[in-house]
Amino acid sequence: MLEGKAVIGETDMLETMQKDALHIAAKALDFFDVTEATEIARFIKKEFDRQHGSGWQCIVGTDFGSFVTHCCGCFIYFCVGSLTILLFRGSTGQEPKADEFPALETIA
Repeated sequence: MLEGKAVIGETDMLETMQKDALHIAAKALDFFDVTEATEIARFIKKEFDRQHGSGWQCIVGTDFGSFVTHCCGCFIYFCVGSLTILLFRGSTGQEPKADEFPALETIA
């Protein structure tokens, strides 16, 4: 079981749901090789949809950026070995205002 080796970076999930995420990820890694990131993500997403209702999104990889809107209490970002896993339930919240995230200035 890889749960003991998982390192949680960020989360707002209840502890029981966090444990579910780590357990399901460990199960996915028992079934699939670490090079099969899409299959791992599909497995985790489908299991979370089944156990916690639909709308879950999962991203698995070694190098990715993200900017997502998620439901409160439905976000976890963790690492297992060389893989990073982002699992969240999407939200249809309001779009940010245009001036809320101003473009970064470039220094010439």
